[in-house]
Amino acid sequence: MKYKELKIMSKEDLNSKLLELRKELMKQNTQRATGTQLKNPLIIKTIRKDVARILSLLESEKTKKGEKKHE
Repeated sequence: MKYKELKIMSKEDLNSKLLELRKELMKQNTQRATGTQLKNPLIIKTIRKDVARILSLLESEKTKKGEKKHE
C-alpha cells in the first residue's frame, strides 16, 4: 500500500489493516519455515514494509495530538 492511501484511512481502519497484515505475515512466515513453496517470495518483504508504514503513521498521529510514547 502507498503512504497516501494509508493517510486517508481512519485510526480504526489502520488498526484493523495492521492486524490483517500481521496475520498474513505470520501465515507466510509459517509456510516459509515449513518449506512450502511460496507463490510470491517477495510478499513477505512487502507485508513487512506495509506494517512499518502503518506503525509510523499511527505513531505520527500520536505525536501530533501531543500524546507521549509508551515504550
